[in-house]
Amino acid sequence: MDLETGVYQNYAKKESWRTVLILAYQSLGVVYGDLSTSPLYVYKSTFEEDIQHSETNEEIYGVLSFVFWTLTLVPLLKYVFIVLRADDNGEGGTFALYSLLCRHARVNSLPNCQLADEELIEYKKDSIGLAPQSSFGSSLKSSLEKHRVLQRFLLVLALIGTCMVIGDGILTPAISVFSAVSGLELSMSKEHHKCSEAMFADLGHFSQLSIKIAFTFLVYPSLILAYMGQAAYLSQHHIIESDYRIGFYVSVPEKLRWPVLVIAILAAVVGSQAIITGTFSIIKQCSSLGCFPRVKIIHTSSKIHGQIYIPEINWLLMVLCLAVTVGFRDTRRMGNASGLAVITVMLVTTCLMSLVIVLCWQKSVFLAIGFVFFFGTIEALYFTASLTKFLEGAWVPIALAFIFLIIMCVWHYGTLKKYEFDVQNKVSINWLLSLGPSLGIVRVRGIGLVHTELVSGIPAIFSHFVTNLPAFHQVLVFLCIKSVPVPHVKPEERFLIGHIGPREYRLYRCIVRYGYRDVHKDDMEFEKDLVCSIAEFIRSESVAPGSVNEDLVKDDDKMTVVGTCSSHTEGVQMREDDADKIEAAGPSELKEIWSPPPVIKLRKRVRFIVPKSPEIDTGAREELQELMEAREAGIAYILGHSYVKAKQGSSLIKKLVINYGYEFLRRNSRLSTYALSVPHASTLEVGMIYHV
Repeated sequence: MDLETGVYQNYAKKESWRTVLILAYQSLGVVYGDLSTSPLYVYKSTFEEDIQHSETNEEIYGVLSFVFWTLTLVPLLKYVFIVLRADDNGEGGTFALYSLLCRHARVNSLPNCQLADEELIEYKKDSIGLAPQSSFGSSLKSSLEKHRVLQRFLLVLALIGTCMVIGDGILTPAISVFSAVSGLELSMSKEHHKCSEAMFADLGHFSQLSIKIAFTFLVYPSLILAYMGQAAYLSQHHIIESDYRIGFYVSVPEKLRWPVLVIAILAAVVGSQAIITGTFSIIKQCSSLGCFPRVKIIHTSSKIHGQIYIPEINWLLMVLCLAVTVGFRDTRRMGNASGLAVITVMLVTTCLMSLVIVLCWQKSVFLAIGFVFFFGTIEALYFTASLTKFLEGAWVPIALAFIFLIIMCVWHYGTLKKYEFDVQNKVSINWLLSLGPSLGIVRVRGIGLVHTELVSGIPAIFSHFVTNLPAFHQVLVFLCIKSVPVPHVKPEERFLIGHIGPREYRLYRCIVRYGYRDVHKDDMEFEKDLVCSIAEFIRSESVAPGSVNEDLVKDDDKMTVVGTCSSHTEGVQMREDDADKIEAAGPSELKEIWSPPPVIKLRKRVRFIVPKSPEIDTGAREELQELMEAREAGIAYILGHSYVKAKQGSSLIKKLVINYGYEFLRRNSRLSTYALSVPHASTLEVGMIYHV
């Protein structure tokens, strides 16, 4: 090894460790914010009951032992060294585990999934398609793929864990801040005294190694020392004047209480903000995968990925958090409620992890059984103990989870039924082709984007539109924007594009794929990427006809993977300029295709810059020319406005769910991000009634 190479590798290694240590430091507030505030209320919640102190302090040391082994076995052993390895390409949380299982077992909550989605790089990272090594794993995979009941059970299990995390997002701020501020009363004079799983869920913001370092070498020993210090104080002070004498602050020297109080309040605020932010991320994941009504998602940073804010959820969390605080007014009942929420999420994670061990990691079924038996037994003890406190606060997370679970199930069921109606009533390609290249209607200048959820076939809304208004645009694109069960889709795999019918029909299908953590672009940039990707598809089809992978073709469409403009720099590039500012000369290695000058008024001029080699044929050149003219004329957005009703003969439960539950959620939910970003002057809504 030469000196230069050795110096470079050593520098890269140092830089890598520097990044890891920075992430480890940052994770202290975000990942461990709520866990680090637990010493504020654990002993207080435990000893508020009628427990008599013995001379041997058995009850104090017993609680300390319980806390020590719980922190050692569950957060340290289970989460840090096992569960963190089951990340979904860097993302963590209950839904990340569910997404991982969906890909390995080809089980999906999204109805419009395709075989082409399995060719995504994020899929291949998990070695999708390999059969599990054991015969039991193979039969388990086959059972999940065949039986809808098992698929629904798996989805409901993931939703229960997600709902409990949302409930924890309500309870954690209340108990953390309430416990921290309770130190103020201790600091006053007696005369004035008259009155989660987050470690795994926040994995996407940090790395596995940084979280392991932070917890193993700092958080874990600090928590153990804090609990030991409190136990030592309580063992020497058996006479308790009031409930506040049990808390964390009494074990702190009086001169240091105010600084410690300030630090505790700041830690509580940071921890509360972390769990609230985590709730936003979970809601976004559920919404992307069709399991939660659409809400307004604001991306608070243009540089840092994943920083989002959901106004409706934020206000809801605030109202419910205040209601819990005012209703309980003490940490004991809040602790009972929060404890049940956290332990339920742990149980769900244990169940999902056992499937991950067999299906994803391809390990022995006995290892999965041992994992469930060991950790499940510990968590089941906590779960049953929490249920005994049902009337003393533990009913709150159950009630909250039940409400959110009903909302999620109703929305998901209504969404599936709506998609099934679209599939059953789609128009055949033969009917469309029988109309001829003009489609039997007047073709006007411009691009028409027909938004649909279908990935194949012609939506019924299109035939409904042309029947009532027999005119359409010269270039017609059936646009499907869908989510796939991976965190991110790379820009070079964003679009799937294909012709519908012969080339002269100028009909295209474009499927835009986003991961459940991806940020959707605004309308102007999206329009440019869309048109440019269609142009690149036309060029690639001309250069290498028949290059489509036939194994990925279902039904009538042959789709080609095309990236965004920035991802295929050697392909077609699009330029939009003012009509009086276009220069005649272009780059020497590129050939420019120009549209004819406007006749009446000046507007944005569009030009495609096509590589000189290899040459494209005349038909492709004419197709690009027409696409440019259509882009200059403008883009019209045709959106469906559906009213879903239960069909005649449906059961009473189905009528209640569809006619009232789903319809109420649909009316009060946001439009899709795509529908919100399009200019209203170019939007046309077509109404239809869906009898499902």
